[in-house]
Amino acid sequence: MTVSWRGVFPAVCTQFHADQSLNVPGTLAHIDAQLAAGIHGLVMLGSVGENTAVEPAEKKELLKATVDHVRKRVPVLVGVAEYTTAQACRWAADAAKLGADGLMVLPPMVYTTDARETIAHFRTVAKATDLPIMVYNNPPAYKADVTPEMFAEMADEPKFAVIKESSDNPRRITDIKILTGDRYVIFAGVDDLFLECLLLGAVGWVSGLVNAFPAENRLIWDLATVGKWQEALEVYRWYTPLLHLDTHVKLVQYIKLASAECGYGTELTRAPRLPLVGAERERVLGIIRRAIATRPKAQK
Repeated sequence: MTVSWRGVFPAVCTQFHADQSLNVPGTLAHIDAQLAAGIHGLVMLGSVGENTAVEPAEKKELLKATVDHVRKRVPVLVGVAEYTTAQACRWAADAAKLGADGLMVLPPMVYTTDARETIAHFRTVAKATDLPIMVYNNPPAYKADVTPEMFAEMADEPKFAVIKESSDNPRRITDIKILTGDRYVIFAGVDDLFLECLLLGAVGWVSGLVNAFPAENRLIWDLATVGKWQEALEVYRWYTPLLHLDTHVKLVQYIKLASAECGYGTELTRAPRLPLVGAERERVLGIIRRAIATRPKAQK
């Protein structure tokens, strides 16, 4: 299907059984909750989906099950986060065969590429697929930085359709627009900068906390995109302590814990991620439970 690049795309949590085996039915049930809230697309096997902790055969199994389950109701994107460019190309080609509608491509994992290497990686992956690509720029997490100048250099590749801007610097959106005009669609990629990014020109949001609070996430999206900024700001201030959980190295554990507290899936993660314990767990639970107790009412 042709992807409509607009709206909220959850970075979907991958569910596991107690023995750490892949839980496909649990993941699909979580997807159903997101669809019921009116999300606009799905990103499977992104950072929140524990991409690098899922085996290649499991990735294929989960993507195929998701595509069959969703049945084109919304676009299904899949993360491409591999250690080498060759591995990324193979997975990009496999994802297309399995029915993905688009790719969210990251720089290579572990090795930090320089600008020339980063551009070469993205261009090579683009040659391996006919699918549209969301270029995921997250230098705080993955060290390689795709600068506005680099996006201008890459603009001649039509498969680069979208930028997921997660640099923690909303000024980047304006710089990209100045250099490239409307060449790229911009998505917000940091939960607690969503409203700022929307004001600056983002038209989509790859969100983590939507896994736990799909209705409230949809509420703030709807308010902001129809220009009800004051009402959106009130929801944002309620939401922000939760959204801060998306910017921590343990964002996967935090988001899964929030989701479990809200009745969506479990908090089980795959090692090396371990369950939250002690004071850290109690602190995060306090944030989550305060938010649940004070959650805004959905508007009619």
